[in-house]
Amino acid sequence: MSKKIPFVGLHAHSGLSLNDGLGYPQDHMDFALHNGGDALALTDHGHMNGLPYQVLHAKKLKADGHNFKPVFGVEAYFLPSLDVWRDQYEKAKNEKKKVERDISLSIEDEKASKQKVTNILRKRNHLILLAQNQTGLNNIFKLVSESYKDENFYRYPRMDYDLLSRHSDGVIAASACLGGVYAGNYWDNKDDGDEAVLEAMRDTTRRMKGIFGDQWFGEIQWNNIPDQHKLNKYIIQVCHEFDVDLISTADSHYPNPDAWKDRELYKRIGWLGKGGLPEYMSAELPGGVEEIGYELYPKNGEQMWESYQKYSEMLNTNYDDDLVRDSIARTDYIAHDLIEDFMPDNEVRLPKFVVPAGKTDIQALTENCLKGLKDKNLQSKQEYVDRLKEELRVIKDRGFAKYFLTMDAIADKASSVQLTGPGRGSAAGSLVAYVLDITQIDPIKYGLLFSRFLRKDAVDYPDIDYDVSNPMELKEMLIDEWGDSTVVPISNYNTLQLRSLIKDVSKFYDIPFTEVNSVTGKMIAEATPIAKKAHGIKAGVYVPNFEEVMSYSDSLKRFLNKYPHVKTHVEALLGQVRSVSRHAGGVVVGEDLDKWMPLVNSGGVRQTPWSEGQNVRHLEPLGFIKFDILGLTTLRMIEGAVRHILKRHHNNPDPTFEDVKAYYNEFLHPDKIDLHDPAVYGNVFHKGKWAGIFQFTEKGAQKFCTRAKPKSIIDISAITSIYRPGPLSANVDQTYVEAKNNPKDISYLHDIVKDVTKETYGYLIFQEQIALLAHRLGDGISLDEGNTLRKLLTKKGTGDHETKKLKIYNKFVKGCLAKGLSQGDAEELWQTFEYFSGYGFNKSHAVSYSILSYQCAYLLNYYPSEWMAAFLDKEPEKRKERAINTAKSMGFKIRDLDINASGTVWEIAEEDAKTLIQPLTSIKGLGESAIDQILSNRPFTSIDNLLFNENITYSKLNKKALDVLCRSGALDDMLDDRFSGMKHFWSAAICDRPKNPKKLAENIAAYTEEGDFSVEERIIHKSELTGVFPLDLVLSEEVRERLELRGCPPIAEYDEDLQLVWFIPREVIKRKTKNGKEYWILNVIDSTSNSTSIKCWGVSRRDKLTLNRPYVAKLSYDEQWGFSTRSVYHNFKRIG
Repeated sequence: MSKKIPFVGLHAHSGLSLNDGLGYPQDHMDFALHNGGDALALTDHGHMNGLPYQVLHAKKLKADGHNFKPVFGVEAYFLPSLDVWRDQYEKAKNEKKKVERDISLSIEDEKASKQKVTNILRKRNHLILLAQNQTGLNNIFKLVSESYKDENFYRYPRMDYDLLSRHSDGVIAASACLGGVYAGNYWDNKDDGDEAVLEAMRDTTRRMKGIFGDQWFGEIQWNNIPDQHKLNKYIIQVCHEFDVDLISTADSHYPNPDAWKDRELYKRIGWLGKGGLPEYMSAELPGGVEEIGYELYPKNGEQMWESYQKYSEMLNTNYDDDLVRDSIARTDYIAHDLIEDFMPDNEVRLPKFVVPAGKTDIQALTENCLKGLKDKNLQSKQEYVDRLKEELRVIKDRGFAKYFLTMDAIADKASSVQLTGPGRGSAAGSLVAYVLDITQIDPIKYGLLFSRFLRKDAVDYPDIDYDVSNPMELKEMLIDEWGDSTVVPISNYNTLQLRSLIKDVSKFYDIPFTEVNSVTGKMIAEATPIAKKAHGIKAGVYVPNFEEVMSYSDSLKRFLNKYPHVKTHVEALLGQVRSVSRHAGGVVVGEDLDKWMPLVNSGGVRQTPWSEGQNVRHLEPLGFIKFDILGLTTLRMIEGAVRHILKRHHNNPDPTFEDVKAYYNEFLHPDKIDLHDPAVYGNVFHKGKWAGIFQFTEKGAQKFCTRAKPKSIIDISAITSIYRPGPLSANVDQTYVEAKNNPKDISYLHDIVKDVTKETYGYLIFQEQIALLAHRLGDGISLDEGNTLRKLLTKKGTGDHETKKLKIYNKFVKGCLAKGLSQGDAEELWQTFEYFSGYGFNKSHAVSYSILSYQCAYLLNYYPSEWMAAFLDKEPEKRKERAINTAKSMGFKIRDLDINASGTVWEIAEEDAKTLIQPLTSIKGLGESAIDQILSNRPFTSIDNLLFNENITYSKLNKKALDVLCRSGALDDMLDDRFSGMKHFWSAAICDRPKNPKKLAENIAAYTEEGDFSVEERIIHKSELTGVFPLDLVLSEEVRERLELRGCPPIAEYDEDLQLVWFIPREVIKRKTKNGKEYWILNVIDSTSNSTSIKCWGVSRRDKLTLNRPYVAKLSYDEQWGFSTRSVYHNFKRIG
């Protein structure tokens, strides 16, 4: 071949073809460009999740001077008739009684799709679909969306001739690979001879040509698989008969020739994650690419020709060279002549129904805002009227009116069924959001800036994060009422992470698990303190990135030097997509979204194919706006506390949500609650009562707050803004408290500086303060420029970035000089801006969340029993023990589980408000139906009344339920003098479940020797079934007082000078050092119920330890390694 053959890969997969392809679309595009190409299609299996990567990278390449064309497509899953498939599917389900429904995003099983498939549940064939233009792209979007609907989905999404015929305009189609539609004819008929295969392929061709016309292509490929060449011959013959053009494709699956082994490993890791390797896949990696038999990277024309020659000769199959050359070159014609040069339509699509008929969006928004202003009795205040006009003008100019109307509609739905948060993020700086009741914070009252939320000169959409008590309930309600093509949850990509990836890769190289686990168990701990020090971070949580772990963990460096192939694979696979899940709170709201994006199904939920978050921004560039609906447990606590208040103080035994909302609006809404109550500040924030107080769950924040002693919402806002790694590393917490305690010692450079920073005692705590000072001191610096300055200061840059910053700097200095400050003062202020720009926090967010913290404190102060019950009810199980101990420390008694008194939530005892009753729902293994039977039929006067009750359905309150009720202690009060103890009771009444009173009497006699449960048994039962460790069974109040009297604190209050602490061992994990010496990792708890680990080195035979018993020990502590001891025998002493 002397002449260069043009070629474009029209069949290509990225790593978004889960467990089959490898690499992100941009990696494939870059290699194709480097390899001489000027276009590449992306046809991932069953979906188009990679399309935004194509779009954004093509734009980047163009900006860099490369004209590279992305071709948008999919390798779809096809069946001739979905009606027939559904009938057979239902029949198969009935015959099997149960069909396991795999509702995760499909993983391509390349072997299973390239052979005869008789199981109708798994049957599908591949089909390449390419978008010729925007119309074609919309049609492919619709086809993919339809294929993922429940009625078309089992393990894989499917489409048929009927769907294709309705959505074929602008679509180019090809027959795909050995799993394709022609291949399906081949596999199904090969045993019946050539004519049977050809006749089936002729029927397929007639139907496909009837749908796609001249835009139907026969696809041939080049590899060492004998069946591929048999299929090629059939395709060539049938396409010749029907005058169908041929194309050759590379069917690429990884981004460059060297990535083949990484792809093989990636596939195996994926299958292991799904439960195990398929039978045809060896756990042993191939030794070389020749073992696989073909290379699947984005090839150029010459490489395609070489593949054709190599494999046709290898398999002794003759072809017409001109025909093959034309099939390779035809891909270039399709890509550049048939397919238009276009990018997906990115017009913003928000729902039309939020705009009333006969009005424009800005008219409707203005009317709603004026009504809200009047409802809040603010219409006569000129400052509010002027601010509202200005915000509406910016919203109109930016074209965001429909966005606010949509958010308003969401907020209306939310507030009708659950409590919503006061505000979150910069949106609390918007008066429009406030008068629409999207937020509850008056931005003028707190000096919050709209420009921090929405600038006139910005290009991005606003972003309102919306807190609610139950996000799933709200999203399901919106989907039910507005439709699942209008409200669509956002996908989230889960990627391969460093720790698990090292473990997974090491398995395939037979590296001992203990060696791998030793490294992965400590590499983060080794790297974190060094990385924090490198960044100047002295406090808070910090997670080092891969490069930092590689640089700072000696254990990992030694391991990877020893196993360099592991390092190579980890570097290639780290960050590759592992699975697709759902975004915590994000939804897209629009109309006919299934036409404008190819919706997928993951976890049984219809969701977007594209993501939007910290790592990727794929929705907004394509015209889809994310609405974040986020859950906040604190709102559920407030709702629960209000229900208790209404029951106990307002004679309302069964409050509805409307009752809860009315109470909240009257007494707790930020516009109604007394936010200056000294009793709330003194009793909670000064004294340190922290039961469920939002933002004050960490010891460090609590201690800082009690030192700072806040007296206002702004004080709380400053405290929570300072308690972050940046400010803490700069010791701002210490100097802030000093300044707050000595305000007379603060000197201000100018009255404007004093006016802006007085509320934070001379410190720049909030980002808005930088913008305000630049605006008020500078010469003609607008608030928008002030906010731009904030961003410019936090990012390092050159060129245009520095030019913009210098321009603002010159205006700032000029303004300062005009206002009487010296050049030195102006430069000092600018340096202060630069210093604090990295630490400053969003004031709108800080104020909103501080009000939420205050609402918690208000309820704790004035309704302590009600708040504590709600706190215990909503606190997660892993923190329940600690919460119970917090309640006890505040003088509350915890009544044990009682079948006649415990309900579905933590209750307050009628006879004593300081006694809280543990709920039945806290018992593990006790289901809702069993609890319903109990609540419907109690009180139970005896065990007989519980066991032989004609009103109880015992299939629901079954033996398992009775067992956990008994062992958890909920039946303790039913013990009578017939029984020698609770173990006797359990054996006679529960284990050997009697069917009648006579059998119970016989059991009582038979098991009388059982007696009571041992203390150890009771400890195990309580901790395993309720998640709460029964500290009172292990450590008496007398012993605890004695420990306190002798100055021996719990391990949570470790004193470096004393070194002596008490704790209770809960678990011993035995390990060995790299030198083979045994050591223990001891997991312990104390009165705070926090779990702590102790490393016990040099363990010997004489070292003995009893679990669930109290110990006093002398321990060492290191910030990097935590607690440790060199001798259990010498340093540990069991109490009692």
